Amino acid sequence: MDAAVAGQRGKRVLLIDHADRPGKKILISGGGRCNFTNLGTAPDRYLSANRHFAKSALARYTARDFLDLVKAYSIAWHEKTLGQLFCDGSAKQIVDMLLEECAKGDVELALGQAPQDVSHSDGAFSLRVGDRKLSAPALVIATGGPSIPKMGATGFAYDLARRFGLKIVEPRPALVPLTLGGEDVLFRALSGVAAPVEARANKAAFREAALFTHRGLSGPAILQVSSYWRPGDAVTIDFLPDHSPDWLITAKRETPRATVKGVLGGALPARLAETLAERLDLPGELANLPDRKLESAARQLAAWTFVPNGSEGFAKAEVTAGGIATTGLSSQTMEAKTVPGLYAIGEAVDVTGWLGGYNFQWAWASGWAAGVAIGER
Repeated sequence: MDAAVAGQRGKRVLLIDHADRPGKKILISGGGRCNFTNLGTAPDRYLSANRHFAKSALARYTARDFLDLVKAYSIAWHEKTLGQLFCDGSAKQIVDMLLEECAKGDVELALGQAPQDVSHSDGAFSLRVGDRKLSAPALVIATGGPSIPKMGATGFAYDLARRFGLKIVEPRPALVPLTLGGEDVLFRALSGVAAPVEARANKAAFREAALFTHRGLSGPAILQVSSYWRPGDAVTIDFLPDHSPDWLITAKRETPRATVKGVLGGALPARLAETLAERLDLPGELANLPDRKLESAARQLAAWTFVPNGSEGFAKAEVTAGGIATTGLSSQTMEAKTVPGLYAIGEAVDVTGWLGGYNFQWAWASGWAAGVAIGER
């Protein structure tokens, strides 16, 4: 995005990617259909040490702007839940569209070789790519974070930023499955079972599906709260977010001969209902159970506490939280305040979106902002 915008504004642009083809992460996104943006994009759906930083770029290049570009290329798309937009066909359509935009700006691609010997002096950046020694007045760090290393992701952006005196907010896996140990190991036996819940970590809460895995917890609700979770924190799950606090007492009045396991089975997958009933340890018919115990059980089901012993790390994280500190960047142009001509965009920066197309929209918006700024140099 950044290369296309700068190129179309008359700049000579070289796009360097150490991968053998461009857009590898785009190609695997959204199950191969690329969740390319979200109609609900707003600054409060991003994490950053500076929660205001993303406002400018997101306001100047919106989800509707990117959707207009998709429509201009006649790429068929559809909206899933919660404003998520996907290609009807393949994520390759998005990559091809961006490459065509680059071609319109005569952008040159250098693939399969990592940049070496990056330096800056006398207002110019110098580096080497293979046998080529290059110099330019502007350099953009758009190399993302270390999430999904099997795709070639590294911490290169941070090493480069530090070289130029920029600070780094400690990177950590985000949108990542959490692992369970101790007494919670019992729930790993539910591998493959999913249910709609409300998951909470610290002050964040998300109502989507949670999935039990052979290692712990996953699914959209868990991936979302994982970005707010820190080691040692609890994750709280409301297994029945649409039920009133006195629902078990009501069930006792209406179906006195039912059991806790039975009424849970009417609202949750059978294996999950059985496990929760075992942990609640309220055998027998509802009619024989005191109201106070049913009230306590309902409270526990509405705030079931897990204390994950970790996450599945960068290997399974969809994105990286943290990164190049926004304190050293202009929110309008993404340019480093102390190194004129140096820019940082996308996942490399300490701006992390929710699940569902938000991180792509940050990539497009921050790339556009930097591209326009470079075009005006």
